[in-house]
Amino acid sequence: MRLRTTVVALAAVVSLAACGGQREPAGSSDSGGRLTIATGNTTGVYYQLGGALASVISSKVSGYRATASETGASVQNIQGLVAGNYDIAFSLGDSASDAVKGENSFKSKQDVVALTRLYNNYTQVAVRTSAGINSIADLKGKRVSTGSPNSGTEVIARRLLEAAGLDPAKDVTAQRLGLPESVDAMKSGSIDALVWSGGLPTGGITDLTTSMGKGVKLLPITDLLPKMQDKYGSIYTQAPIPAATYKQPADVPTIVVPNVLLVRKDMKDELAEQLTKVIYDNMDSLVAVNAAAKGITLENADKTDPVPLHPGAKKAIDGLR
Repeated sequence: MRLRTTVVALAAVVSLAACGGQREPAGSSDSGGRLTIATGNTTGVYYQLGGALASVISSKVSGYRATASETGASVQNIQGLVAGNYDIAFSLGDSASDAVKGENSFKSKQDVVALTRLYNNYTQVAVRTSAGINSIADLKGKRVSTGSPNSGTEVIARRLLEAAGLDPAKDVTAQRLGLPESVDAMKSGSIDALVWSGGLPTGGITDLTTSMGKGVKLLPITDLLPKMQDKYGSIYTQAPIPAATYKQPADVPTIVVPNVLLVRKDMKDELAEQLTKVIYDNMDSLVAVNAAAKGITLENADKTDPVPLHPGAKKAIDGLR
């Protein structure tokens, strides 16, 4: 009977973790416990680095065990963080900015703060070479994966289409697919293009370019940057996707946006300080999982505006410099 009771109790805990059910936030008490990290699609960089970060926290932060959860990414992550379903969340800087301002996907200001700025996300627009697509404007009438629902990729995809003079709801056949599904759809020919915002390299894009070879190409999109900046500010900048990243013929100029690591405002200062410090003390472990982590630097750690930096995180960053 005791064994049955234990199994039932364990099943309840696993069920809660799997569905992201609301619970008492571990970071708001002094007793320690479980920390859940909201990441992204399984073939994206958030998921890879989230898993590595969970491992580092579990082994280096006394009294805490962390797990990484697959999610739809930025917007969903912030919503789940505020609801208490997650304790730490990866997010694109533009979605995080919307959250603290209460704009676009967020109807009110969200009480989230940053532990640190992370690496930059590169907007990667992959198209079937045979589809005759050479610009975002050429996506009119095409079948396009705009990313998972409530993801940072979806936010950027819609903004790119609008900057090119297209209506995302009318001018393209939008498919709201995660990266693994988008890659499969490109391979099968059921979509013509996909938009992805992620670090370099992203495993799913590597798979796509390796599998399809010259049958797929990446679009340069920096011609739309001035319109993006006029409407949304300097959160958007530009940088090249190096040719060697995905074995392309040449560098591909694209639009980039920083990532941030978010927590709720009520996280204890001591825990926020520990979490921030453990990131920079264990960078080798993160870089070993994905080279995008090389972009996480102390020099840029506190450059999270307009998202406020958690006081505990600020203490950690100041102490490490």
